[in-house]
Amino acid sequence: MNANDRTPADLLRSALASDPGRPLITFYDDATGERVELSVATIANWVAKTANLLQGDLNAEPGDRLVLLLPAHWQTAVWLLACSSAGVVADVGGDPAEADLVVSGPDSLDAARACSGERVALALRPLGGRFPAPPAGFADYAVEVPGQGDRFAPYAPVDPGDAALVVGGEELTGAQVSERAYQDARRLGVGTGGRVLSGLSYGTWEGLSAGLYGALAMDGSVVLCRHLGQLAEEGLEKRVGDERVDLTLR
Repeated sequence: MNANDRTPADLLRSALASDPGRPLITFYDDATGERVELSVATIANWVAKTANLLQGDLNAEPGDRLVLLLPAHWQTAVWLLACSSAGVVADVGGDPAEADLVVSGPDSLDAARACSGERVALALRPLGGRFPAPPAGFADYAVEVPGQGDRFAPYAPVDPGDAALVVGGEELTGAQVSERAYQDARRLGVGTGGRVLSGLSYGTWEGLSAGLYGALAMDGSVVLCRHLGQLAEEGLEKRVGDERVDLTLR
């Protein structure tokens, strides 16, 4: 991480400039058997489209609070980085009734309806698939995002000192997110280019740091595993070897 990488969006831009083809997130869902590997360039493209959706169609402004009701998933990582790009505060697991916008997975739609602002739903199906039938009162992310632009420019510069993330009741600025993730990775012994396997929830700072921000801060990558508890121990050992994992956190 260099001095110019003040926010998670900055970290992603630096990664894109240095090595766009390297893996950033390898996602497993051990309940469905899904595996998908996404490069820096692929994640950056999804982030740009999502940030354009946020700023354009959803009319989100810097400082707006967006509640994320999503599990540890590669699409959740996209939303976190899109919020950082647009200056929107990502409130992980917060109260939808107090949010300007809400983004929900298929299992939290009822709770998400408490938000009086824009609502977006993710089916979390393989390959970013859409809902068979759109949930009432929600925009289907998989329907709305493909037509968005592949490049994003915020209407106003994002200040690294502004609030960027709320998790576990703690509010962090963009600069704090990047610096804390870097320090976490160093403390855990993750070197530059390190590869971490994480089965931790995105509902805690530790899970977000291990499962996204640390990989960006260290020019590394993450093997992000949902429902890891359903994988037998020998299966985990094989995955660690096959994926050339340096550190496992679960």
